Amino acid sequence: MDTTLHDPLVGQLLDGRYRVEARIAVGGMATVYRAVDTRLDRVLALKVMHPALATDATFVERFIREAKSVARLSHPNVVGVFDQGADGAYVYLAMEYVAGCTLRDVLRERGALRPRAALDILEPVLAALGAAHRAGFVHRDMKPENVLIGDDGRVKVADFGLVRAVGAATNTTGSVLGTVSYLAPEQIEDGAADTRTDVYACGVVLYEMLTGAKPHSGDTPAQVLYQHLNADVPAPSAAVPGLAVELDELVALATARNPEVRPYDAVALLAHAREARAALGDEQLDLDPPSVRAQPPAEVPAADGAGGPEDVTSVIARPLPEPQEPVHHTSRLEVPPALQPPAPAPDRPTAVRAPRRGLIAALVAVLLVLGVGAGVWYINSGQFTRVPTLLGQTQAEAEKRLTSAGLDVKGVKRAYSSAYERGTVMASDPAPGERIRDNGSVTLTISRGPEIVKVPDLKGKPLAEAKRELTKAGLAPGVVTKAFSEDVEQGAVIGTDPEPGTERNPDSAVALVVSRGAPVDVPDVTGDPVRNATRTLEEAGFTVKVAPERVHSAQDAGAVASQSPADGRQAAKGDTVTLTVSKGPRMVAVPDVTGDGVDDARRELEAAGFQVKVEKAFPFLSDTVSEQSVPGGEKAPEGSTITIKTKGI
Repeated sequence: MDTTLHDPLVGQLLDGRYRVEARIAVGGMATVYRAVDTRLDRVLALKVMHPALATDATFVERFIREAKSVARLSHPNVVGVFDQGADGAYVYLAMEYVAGCTLRDVLRERGALRPRAALDILEPVLAALGAAHRAGFVHRDMKPENVLIGDDGRVKVADFGLVRAVGAATNTTGSVLGTVSYLAPEQIEDGAADTRTDVYACGVVLYEMLTGAKPHSGDTPAQVLYQHLNADVPAPSAAVPGLAVELDELVALATARNPEVRPYDAVALLAHAREARAALGDEQLDLDPPSVRAQPPAEVPAADGAGGPEDVTSVIARPLPEPQEPVHHTSRLEVPPALQPPAPAPDRPTAVRAPRRGLIAALVAVLLVLGVGAGVWYINSGQFTRVPTLLGQTQAEAEKRLTSAGLDVKGVKRAYSSAYERGTVMASDPAPGERIRDNGSVTLTISRGPEIVKVPDLKGKPLAEAKRELTKAGLAPGVVTKAFSEDVEQGAVIGTDPEPGTERNPDSAVALVVSRGAPVDVPDVTGDPVRNATRTLEEAGFTVKVAPERVHSAQDAGAVASQSPADGRQAAKGDTVTLTVSKGPRMVAVPDVTGDGVDDARRELEAAGFQVKVEKAFPFLSDTVSEQSVPGGEKAPEGSTITIKTKGI
């Protein structure tokens, strides 16, 4: 069905510039259209806020914040924003138009993807989010609907409508914005959102790409939320046998329920993703997935292409500290006791009696009162109007619009604002959309632009205290990175970006560098028994974790096959060193090379995974293998040495 037939904007010229051609999608906050910029003659996407929301300063501020945030990023994997404006009741963003489809469309059509394809999509997504994180922003609504795949193969992240400065308060009303299937546990519990919540969502998206299904499901959003809080995301290989353990570990790392265990931002997760890719062979990267299909979507029109209630960006209530008594409202007419008929006496039959004159008179009086009230409402309704949309308009434009509506400007106030440009309306009293008597007066609040604040000196302060001081100064704590320091104790701030004393607009993000303490060399425990290796590392001040999966290696069974971080690297006291245990070398069949030339025999044995040693009795007389230390057809440990000998005279 063509959903654009009844859309009043299709075919119109918005703001004297943008010709609206077709509706692309509809969401809870805005509608997205394909349009043509008649000045520059280019196709673009218009994101238009629903007129009913344009009277809400909170939604308009979020819209403007999205435009400014994305414009600052300027990254090839982020959907660009060209312009922002308003035309009457329509507040809009003009954005880059990406011809193609969303990742949700791909998953719905194909189901699970090959690991190579999943990583090819994940890496540019993380690059885009990494740019946002390092600029001090959190996306807060990562999901397949917001990953666009162009016809030319480019991957772009869209819909920064929920973006906030890192560390800024995300909730004050006991609710949290987001999409149920991709919410991190800390978002559900206390509304907290930082770079690690985006990392969690990306881990869920990766799981979905590898398996074709979401890790948590349920009949209601509440059931999905419960699983996020109480169950780990399962290993993708449990749903798709044969997937490499490196992919299981990548998903587990990104979706750890404890945010402290996750990579601290998308840049760090990108590094782990590239390490996982490098560890996989072509056969593992191109593993064909089974025919796993996502559930068919419900008929829910949404700008994000949502497929069900758990996929829609929504406001989700969080548990309040104490139970609240429900408030019941009623709109029925309460009849006074004097007008209620008397209750029948118990155990006596009631008789039908003629109504008394007093009761009739009282009922007539009530009806007359109701009639008069209805008449007064009818007469007065024509004496009221609604305050027009004024937010974002210049003072002159706002006054002209009020005059056209038959209203006066009562007064003008000015206040600082980082969301509204200097000289534009940031608020009105009464607010836009409220009813006011004809010829009434409206007070305008005009933006003075952002107030300038200075970055405080936070060196040596504990991280929590530093964040409080930034918030008190009117700034937002930004991305937190860690570095070794010989003179700043572990957990305290080494420095900030920008530096102390730098002037910034209010709510600007300030990145913090926190000390990991003095660097400690990681000892080499490869080949040691696990018990000995654990003791060595703990004595050096590290925490030890043993990987659940064992691997074949040249080390004896039960010894440490590998460690991370490896020998020669540095780490901080308290950091975790992960040990992978060997289950012994793999036994491999030895090729029969007797009668072959030495060079051919060496190549064949090395290709089978062995080391080769050559012994020649008479080096200048013979080059043919006469015997080998392990006969052909027998098995030997992979990586062991096979000795070959040449014939004598």
